[in-house]
Amino acid sequence: MIPVSLLASVLAFVIGSLPARAAALAGHRLLIGDDSKGRIAIVESDGHLSWEHKIGPIHDLALLPGGNILFQTSWTRIVEMTPAHETVWSYDSATQNGNEGKQVEVHAFQRLPDGSTMIAESGVARIIEVDRSGKLLHTVRLKIDHPSTHSDTRMVRRLANGHYLVCHESDGAVREYDADGKVVWDFPVPLFGQESKPGHGPEAFGNAVFGAVRLANGNTLVAAGNGHSLLEVTPQKEIVWKVAQHDLPGITLAWITSLNVLPNGHIVFGNCHAGPDNPQIIEITRDKQVVWSFKDFEHFGNSMPVSAVLDGSMKPL
Repeated sequence: MIPVSLLASVLAFVIGSLPARAAALAGHRLLIGDDSKGRIAIVESDGHLSWEHKIGPIHDLALLPGGNILFQTSWTRIVEMTPAHETVWSYDSATQNGNEGKQVEVHAFQRLPDGSTMIAESGVARIIEVDRSGKLLHTVRLKIDHPSTHSDTRMVRRLANGHYLVCHESDGAVREYDADGKVVWDFPVPLFGQESKPGHGPEAFGNAVFGAVRLANGNTLVAAGNGHSLLEVTPQKEIVWKVAQHDLPGITLAWITSLNVLPNGHIVFGNCHAGPDNPQIIEITRDKQVVWSFKDFEHFGNSMPVSAVLDGSMKPL
């Protein structure tokens, strides 16, 4: 009979010897965008890549209801691509609708229910909606206190009420705009009494907010970027729930990016720039228990800023 202690040692050795992608086994089906290895990919629940495409920088993506993928190939060009890699729609903010010769970057976009596309343009500080031909349908001017072509905006989503929820990285704030561009709610992301520190990894710190989602209860879930935290904020701007950098046992949080709220209330979020000792994507319960994580440094790297859960129970973003 094999001693229990010896069996435990053997199991520990085997588990520790598994390839990096094994951490993704029995997990969620994901759409992932990674800057470090220039790859966007669909990762199946068993960890294998069923689709991939070469990209440049990326901060947003979505799987559309018909199965096409909406993503960016540069800081200005957005494409809709079929699974067979055929581009069926594209838009370039560097040259279209008055941006010729201007400094502009795109960090967020969204296919809307009527088939038009919302695009947040940093540098020129506006949100636009365009039709399939690229015709400008609507424009919202953004309030920017610290202008930056690279960081006026991060995640932006149009809400069910027609408003826009905008993450302003350079301003360290989340703002909700109505359809006319009036700010109707805002939340300055706090530093919690700490000093800002430069960098991207766990050693850095700031309020460079990346993501925000409006919850069913009316509160807003905020991915605080290099604030290493998740925050749930009421309409009165009270923080009623928080996950801080070292709240999850054995995990260090770095740049918190993409947000997916599952039907069961669990939260799946991106942990970018955290290094190979930490998972790149994490799922937690509301009582801060880690129920699943993803770490694959074979196919992806330390700059994996955006992902979307594609499970059958989830609606496409």
